Amino acid sequence: MQPEHAGFLRDFYVKAIEEERAATRKVIAAIPEEKHAYTPHPTSRTAFDLAWHIASSHAWFLDSIAKREFSMDSDERPAGIKTVADIVAFYEKQGAEALEKVKNVTPEQMAGIADFFGMKFPLAIYLNFLLLHEVHHRGQLSAYLRPMGAKVPDIYGGSADEPFQMAAEQS
Repeated sequence: MQPEHAGFLRDFYVKAIEEERAATRKVIAAIPEEKHAYTPHPTSRTAFDLAWHIASSHAWFLDSIAKREFSMDSDERPAGIKTVADIVAFYEKQGAEALEKVKNVTPEQMAGIADFFGMKFPLAIYLNFLLLHEVHHRGQLSAYLRPMGAKVPDIYGGSADEPFQMAAEQS
């Protein structure tokens, strides 16, 4: 991959990640605290564990891309993460900080091959992995919300609980 292509992909995916972060934040924040142990099946993660996986993986992927190295870190929750609001705050702070680091990775570095547990692609490609991973798990979590008695937020243009509304025209 040429550096100019890798730089284009970095910028393209950073913009997409920024846009997706708002929807992910809304889905995580919609988890009712009193029902965060909900799981649709005994083999499924709880809503709280799934939300933590989304938030921690988001920061891990971005930090790994910024470091240009993937290593298996623990998905263990820090002791201070006890509520849904704690996860939202972690996602906001750690994710934003890590995304800023990715913006500073040069196109030449983004074009370099990175080993992701045996897969070898240019570093820029892993930004797409992050997006796909996050959207997949956010979709799982959004399917938990209504059975928990929560409202499903607008993700891509309205839901039964947050119908699509046209923006008011400016005079």
